[in-house]
Amino acid sequence: MEYTGNMSQYTLSINGAARTLDAAPETPLLWVLRDQLQLVGSKFGCGIGQCGACTVHLDGVPTRACITPVGEVGRRQVTTIEGLSKNGDHPLQKAWQELDVPQCGYCQAGQIMTAAALLKKSPKPSDAEIDAALDGNLCRCGTYLRIRAGIHRAAELAAEGAV
Repeated sequence: MEYTGNMSQYTLSINGAARTLDAAPETPLLWVLRDQLQLVGSKFGCGIGQCGACTVHLDGVPTRACITPVGEVGRRQVTTIEGLSKNGDHPLQKAWQELDVPQCGYCQAGQIMTAAALLKKSPKPSDAEIDAALDGNLCRCGTYLRIRAGIHRAAELAAEGAV
């Protein structure tokens, strides 16, 4: 998506590193991540913040990157799926592989990022807590039960110190 508004320079903290870029302030963070920084794990789903495929963390809070203007990020720390773990060994990533959670996989980065924030708040979440936290993350393949099982397994792995 191309914006013709006034360009500004931003230095964002993304996955622990400062990244400087030029963008119009209203450019969605998702497009900055994907098009300028080649961080393509976050996906475009709906463009209106309703599906969760674009979920990243801003200071640890799950945030829809498709509706977050880059001009509003400021000094907050942006964490994408690529920054969740340096080696892909986050308990959620391990559990997702162990249990073969995804079907098509398109929504899974958003599911994992939302689940990661949940596990930080609630290290051993109930089914109801999982369902509430992931309520706004849609999966067209309907793998919700596998996603829930993956979160429970990730909680077990984290408790065992398997990071």
